[in-house]
Amino acid sequence: MNKFGDLIRSKREEQEMLLRHLSAELDIDTAMLSKIERGEKTAKREHIVHLAKLFKLDYNELFSLWLADQVFQLVENEEQALQALKIAEKEMKLLTMKKD
Repeated sequence: MNKFGDLIRSKREEQEMLLRHLSAELDIDTAMLSKIERGEKTAKREHIVHLAKLFKLDYNELFSLWLADQVFQLVENEEQALQALKIAEKEMKLLTMKKD
């Protein structure tokens, strides 16, 4: 799963922006950006705000993709991944209800 990287690559290509130009905008190495787009590395949290503004994307949606990719990487090879995610989902729902 690499929803975040796929979206960033897609938006960069739509705007005909080269890897080196976007990496300069983010102040990261071109190789690092390439790895982020391929899902081999994770973008830093602070890059999400900049990317959302640059590509005119909804921050919450972009952050959700970034976070989902990280969760997936954590559990992808675990037998109990779905069970653990269901438990976490229940806990998140309870937490959300307590905040309201």
